[in-house]
This record gives sequence, C-alpha cells and structure tokens, in this order.
Amino acid sequence: MKRRTLLAAAALTAMVLAPAMSQTGTKLPETLTWTAYDVGSGGYNQAVAIGNALKNKLNVTLRVLPGKNDISRTLPLRDGQVPFSANGVGGSYLAQEGVYEFGAKDWGPQPVRAVLLNNSDALLTVVTAKDANIKTMGDLKGKRVAWVVGAPSLNQNITALLASANLTWNDVKRVDFGGFGAAMEGIISNQVDAAFASTISGQAYKIASSPRGIQYPVVPHKDKEAWARLKKVAPFYVPQWGAEGADLSKDKKVEGATYPYPVLMTMAKTDADIVYNMTKAMVELFPDYKDGAPGNVGWDIERQIFAWAIPMHEGSIKYFRERKLWTDEYQKHNDSLVARQKVLGDAWQKYTASAPADAKEFAQGWMKARAAALSAAKMEVVVDSWEVK
Repeated sequence: MKRRTLLAAAALTAMVLAPAMSQTGTKLPETLTWTAYDVGSGGYNQAVAIGNALKNKLNVTLRVLPGKNDISRTLPLRDGQVPFSANGVGGSYLAQEGVYEFGAKDWGPQPVRAVLLNNSDALLTVVTAKDANIKTMGDLKGKRVAWVVGAPSLNQNITALLASANLTWNDVKRVDFGGFGAAMEGIISNQVDAAFASTISGQAYKIASSPRGIQYPVVPHKDKEAWARLKKVAPFYVPQWGAEGADLSKDKKVEGATYPYPVLMTMAKTDADIVYNMTKAMVELFPDYKDGAPGNVGWDIERQIFAWAIPMHEGSIKYFRERKLWTDEYQKHNDSLVARQKVLGDAWQKYTASAPADAKEFAQGWMKARAAALSAAKMEVVVDSWEVK
C-alpha cells in the first residue's frame, strides 16, 4: 500500500509541475516516471542513460521505478500511476493477449500501445553449450533444454524457436529449473545443453568463458516456412543478425531471431500530447544517449519496426507522420491490432460477467472463451492454453 501511494504521488507530481520545453519545442513534465526492469538490468541501465539525456537537454527528471516481473512493471501503467514503461514482450504482447499471468481474474487483455521499440544488435534467443554441437534449431532434437518454472514468456520463446524447426517439447529432454539464473548455471555445470537468454546477459558471458563455451543456433532468414511456424507461436519475433554479446561482434555475427527489448510502452488512454513529445524526445535526443548503455543503439529511428505485434499509440504515429515515416500499410496493420484488442476486450467482458470464482477454473474457462472469440473473428488464437498455478 505504501509503495502504491508513493507511485501515485510521483505520477501526480509529474502532471502538476510546469512542462519543460526544449528549443525544438519538445514539451514534457519536469518530472517524468517510467517503470523498467530491475536495477542493474540492461533495460534499467538504458532508462538511466536516457534520463541523463533528458536532464541535460530538457531539464526533465526521469524517475525509473524498477520492477522484478511483468506484473510489477505493468501494474502502475495500467492503474494510471505512471505514463510509460520500458517493458518486455511479457508486459506488452502477453498483456495485450490476456494470457498467462494476464489471464487471471484481476487482469485480462490490456489496451497497450507501443511508443518506440529497441532493436539492438543483441539477440534474445536459445543459448547453447558449444560442446553440445547445436548449430541449428533442428539440432536441439534429443538435447537437454531448460524449462524455467513460473516463467511462461521464457518457455514460450523456446516453444516458438523449436517450432521454427518443426520440433516441440516432446522432441527434446525437458529439464526443470526454479529460475533463469539456475537454468544458465545448468549449462555451465552440464545439467542442460540449452536455455533462453539475451546474448548480452552476464550469464551468457559466463557460459562463453566456461570450459563448455557458447554457441547460438542459426535461424535462416530466407527460410519462409520456418519463419511462418515461428511467428504462428510468437508473432513478436523478427529476423536479426546478432552482433553484440558473448562471443559475438560485427565481424562474428549469427543469423538469428529475436524481438524488441525493451519496448517503451503506454496505454491507449494516455494523452496523445505527452506520448508525442516522449517519442520526439527519444528520437531527437538519440545522439545524446546512444552510447550511454549497452544496447541503446536499438532506439535509433532507423531501426524501428512500425508494424509489430502491438499497436502504436496515436501520439507516436503523429510524430512518425511528421517525419514521413508512417505509411498506409502501417496504418492498416495498426488498425488490425486495435481490432484484435477490441475482440479480446469484448470477450473478457462477456466472460467475466458470469465466470467461476475459483482461480484455476476461471483461467481454464477464459482460455476457451478467448480462443472461441478470436476464432469467430477469424483471428489467430496463438496461445490457446497455459499452466495455471
């Protein structure tokens, strides 16, 4: 309760203070609050670097509130206590879909919006021990693969990458771990051959320097069938050449698959003016923060994906139009995502009107109601079931 009160106070302060204006006309509150990943994480460090640029150029103070998981990062955003979150695919795409943690009775599908996406040279992918000789996703067949209990987004990502090679969890030896760190340590101690991680994570560097070494399975960008299978499970994935991280460089790249991280996101209800000015500040201050933290190069306007897995906010679209970057095709894609959110929102309202009280029964009923609504609208279900605690 005390933490929620502090968050609300911070958000209120940001709104009542006089806005700061740059010489280019960018207007933001003198105090601005984001949620982000935990202290020391790549997402948190990037937010701090961006905050330094905002302070130096616009005299805007950025308060970064660390969150340990998708729920803690997204809750203040949903409740209107902060306007933005530097979040991940869990707090953005999974929140939109109303699945996993967001399929619980106190959540449901959220009308999230993207502001800007970070598309760096790092990969979020399957990390393997080099001595396991896993050169492609197909080589994972029969290998020991980490399953992190209570981390649905990590496991869903591996599910998608396995699907690219026409494999499922039945084709590998699943090894359960209690957390991400334990799974990565499992590679070093030879308990497992593969796990999901970022190529720039500290654990990836540990594996690379261990006797087993590190290797990243290739996902060929020209294999249309593999990509169709992958995106059917995880529409948020995009092709990328990994050139940043453990045992990677511009001269030693890997052809892989990844997704934007972090995602600077907000809610549909957020005022368009503050979103427009946040977008403008992020783009035009890029030279001031691009070298401030690993991965910051991914915020470059030249690296943006305008047709991604969640819709862009109207405030960001306004800025992109001014830069002549927004096309009719992007708008059509955006409209289709907004329509998907409406189908999900309507299905949630209908289901919760008479849903069972038991948490497990509630989630299982929502899985069926959600799938039925999307199928009736001729939209991909994508996630049709998940484990319920």
